Amino acid sequence: MVMRQDASTGQMVETEDETSSHPKSNRPLMHVKIYSPFVTYYDATAESISGENVTGPFDILPHHHNFITLLKAGELVIRGKNVGGLLEHQLRIRISGGLMHVKADRVVVFLDV
Repeated sequence: MVMRQDASTGQMVETEDETSSHPKSNRPLMHVKIYSPFVTYYDATAESISGENVTGPFDILPHHHNFITLLKAGELVIRGKNVGGLLEHQLRIRISGGLMHVKADRVVVFLDV
């Protein structure tokens, strides 16, 4: 058992060890598609995607609320699993800016628009 602070109430609660109740193989995934008018850079599932907008760096995880933002120049970092779900990978894509739309565990990034 592990003690943690509940985000909604602020009270300390006892829960099961997260590593035993949420093994890596059962992490939720979302579909990520990153493309420009002529090139598709990524079109697969991922555990998270990180980017930066005018307010600063941010991460998108599965079950994120609907979200749309303009991306600043920098890197998009996609973390996920390789085919078969055995090996984790991290892909970095250098961008000059773009538009990101998140809805219902689908992330679409338009570059060079």
